[in-house]
Amino acid sequence: FGDSLTLARKQTAMYRLASEQLSSQDHYDFGMRAVKSVLVMAGKLKRADPHMVEDVTLIRALRDSNVPKFLAPDIPLFNAILRDLFPGVTVPEIDYGNVKEYIEKKLVENELQVVPPFVKKIIQLHETMVVRHGVMLVGVTAVGKTTR
Repeated sequence: FGDSLTLARKQTAMYRLASEQLSSQDHYDFGMRAVKSVLVMAGKLKRADPHMVEDVTLIRALRDSNVPKFLAPDIPLFNAILRDLFPGVTVPEIDYGNVKEYIEKKLVENELQVVPPFVKKIIQLHETMVVRHGVMLVGVTAVGKTTR
């Protein structure tokens, strides 16, 4: 990363603001483990696309590492923090193409409904498992943690 000092300051500010503004949850992690996950994901994204704008790379890594564990009301707040720290930077949507089609096909095969937020959560789980060694699914009954 060519502008690592500025990006590091923004990442630090993001975690400070998130810890102050988002709801207090036991599973939220804004410490060194979270920083490492973001760095691992940012490195992976940078290697996959060396010409991607560095701000976009960091935003994607921050978003992809953190959003899957946030409660729904905290996601808009988190996105607002990112917009404030990276004004004018737009992150293009990721086309999951074949992965999304495969997930939808498997849902139908298992007689489950294809609901866009559920498909998105499956993709988020996959992305989380790429950068973390241990993953735990939590939630109330009947939210899709298991099938049958």
